Amino acid sequence: MLDEKGFKRKRFADLVVEMEDKSREAFGQKINTSEWSPLGIIIRLFAFFLAKLWAVAEDVYNGDSINHAKGVQLDRQGPRAGISRFKAAWAKGFVHITGIPGTDIALGFVVATKTGVTFETTEAAIIAQNGEVVVPIVAREPGSSGNQAAGTITVIVNPNPNISSVTNAEPTGGGREKETDTEFRARFPQSVAGGGSGTTDSIRAELLRVEGVRAAAVIENYYKDPDAEGRPGKSVSAYVLGGDRQAIAEAIFRKRSGGIEPAGSEEVTVLDISGNPQKVRFTYAPEVKVYVKIALRTDESFPADGDALVRSALIRYIGGREADGSLWNGLNMGQDVVHWEALSTLRGIDGIKDARVELSTDGITYAPANIDVGPQQVAQADADRIEVGHIV
Repeated sequence: MLDEKGFKRKRFADLVVEMEDKSREAFGQKINTSEWSPLGIIIRLFAFFLAKLWAVAEDVYNGDSINHAKGVQLDRQGPRAGISRFKAAWAKGFVHITGIPGTDIALGFVVATKTGVTFETTEAAIIAQNGEVVVPIVAREPGSSGNQAAGTITVIVNPNPNISSVTNAEPTGGGREKETDTEFRARFPQSVAGGGSGTTDSIRAELLRVEGVRAAAVIENYYKDPDAEGRPGKSVSAYVLGGDRQAIAEAIFRKRSGGIEPAGSEEVTVLDISGNPQKVRFTYAPEVKVYVKIALRTDESFPADGDALVRSALIRYIGGREADGSLWNGLNMGQDVVHWEALSTLRGIDGIKDARVELSTDGITYAPANIDVGPQQVAQADADRIEVGHIV
């Protein structure tokens, strides 16, 4: 039913009770509505399908709520905050090809890892006189599976006698799955200020709409002289974690006030509406690398992939990259890593009877203590920096 308290869905058991009561009212108190009676079977058949309709009605009602909407219904809430769900992205990188000088490397030349993740070149190239050439590549399938470590792309899918070897000197990156409901929903409160312009809140909200940006802070110095941190007078300084340089600069330019200097260590040229070049500066936020040592005491209900679940829980709290390449925002810029909060993230994992969590910023000195994070810094804890052990 729907009243001033909201929508309350009728479930299968509720419908059976109501229909049994209505049957007794219509046919008398002695009517048989038991589970295996003819009338009881009919009541339960109707209740089963009516319960499905009530579930659909509940989804329609919740579809207008950011906190409860799912899937497409949540997508339709995005324009209210001026954002849209991030789509799946293809990982990109470069491959180093060696072979006979003068050999043509066709556009779409396919290479792969030994585990079967395939990439193709995005430009045609010719092997230089030194027998080498570096060519950009893109994963053939979207998702984090394309985020491969350096030296792992070594397979030539279609062998060519003039090509002797391939490898990637640097990791590939940028691949991601489609943004989940949880990730998308988390960006709503961060983006609602983006409707305005010329304020630090509106610039920050616009930055958080840029694909790949996981955290942002904007600080203004409205005095004539530089402030204690060296930021110029009459300036606005954006600190950003992740994201493409050009896209970040264009976001800042769209929302900044006229006559206010965007300050920072990164300088990018953008074009204004008249086609004139404008300089925009910002700073990539320094990352505070967080190392974690965990000692668990578990019982037989601890799942087979429990260690991976522990790492995932901590990364989702702190922020960083999981083993499959998935990125999580975690803590906001300037937020300290609180020891008891890190420990409490493990409570939802079955089979953990006791746990000891120690934190470090150098991977050498660990302690069960908080980690302080500066105002323009961001804590990050990647999977390879989380060590999980077991107490016997």
